[in-house]
Amino acid sequence: MNINISNSSGEPIYLQISNQIKTMILEGKLKEGEPIPSMRVLATELRISFMTTKRAYEELERDGFIESYTGRGSFVKAQNLEIYREEQIKRIEALLTEAGDTARKAGISMEELHELLDLVNENE
Repeated sequence: MNINISNSSGEPIYLQISNQIKTMILEGKLKEGEPIPSMRVLATELRISFMTTKRAYEELERDGFIESYTGRGSFVKAQNLEIYREEQIKRIEALLTEAGDTARKAGISMEELHELLDLVNENE
């Protein structure tokens, strides 16, 4: 499993792991029912503590991305992508509301804000 850890990102390592695994699942790189490395194996590969990988896997399980079975390991869980998509839309709406409020306070027009959004996303 190709997971990249950055000590300079400011994001906790367990979140970096869980976010990258979530992305692999959502992009179809990890399929339903597919096993993922054990917590100990992943910790060894990444040269991090077992507790960090345990926390990442707990996060993934809580968010409904994996299922873990004692003695068998952890597996990609069937996804309801529509629910995940709705959660992400709500998160984006909150961020855009905050951006709009900040823009208004700074005297930035909505047209300028749209231009900024286009600039930020011009590589896509």
